[in-house]
Amino acid sequence: MDQGADATGIISTVLGFVADRPVKNVLCVGAHSDDIEIGCGGALLQLARSFPQAHFYWVVLSGSPQRAREARASAAAFMRGCNYTLSCDTFRDGYFPFQGEALKERFETLKPITPDIVFTHRREDAHQDHRQVAQLTWNTFRDHCILEYEIPKWDGDLRTPNVYVRLDKAVAARKTRLLMRHFGTQRNKHWFTPDTFLGLLRLRGLECASPSGFAEGFHGYKIAL
Repeated sequence: MDQGADATGIISTVLGFVADRPVKNVLCVGAHSDDIEIGCGGALLQLARSFPQAHFYWVVLSGSPQRAREARASAAAFMRGCNYTLSCDTFRDGYFPFQGEALKERFETLKPITPDIVFTHRREDAHQDHRQVAQLTWNTFRDHCILEYEIPKWDGDLRTPNVYVRLDKAVAARKTRLLMRHFGTQRNKHWFTPDTFLGLLRLRGLECASPSGFAEGFHGYKIAL
């Protein structure tokens, strides 16, 4: 999504929608409190700018009270001036595959959103919680535009994306700045650094020849053009 792209161009060339179908509802699902921002924060910033009337639904499925506070502050910053709803659940971190029935019931409650776009985890992600979320997303939303985002981690499980969202340079910087500002509980992790986030955005920008040099990468298994 380039800075000068209008809504029609974004829908028809990037997200696979027909030109007369505006984005009304966007659903973002994350297993943990920083997943959405890491995986698709840039795309959300640009979608919010292009579709100011859209409603953004953020679903964070796990987290302590402290991490829930971080998620709320971060979502408010990313969605400043936009219509959004944030929910923070308390499923046990690291145990999602063993909470399948309760998670399935939670996903069933998301169906009435009728999202135009769903952002979720990648089905081949090495983290067990991420994989479970991806599977339930596909089980729940069978006729939707689903974009699976990527999370860098020590497992080294990143793959080459097949969908790219070109980011303005300012958006890439803002995404990184907000991540570092709002997730203090994660800053002690060796990988949670500005270099990690900007480096991945720069690599994806190189791969898709982004004019700004920055992009987010996604995996789209079924996208109808």
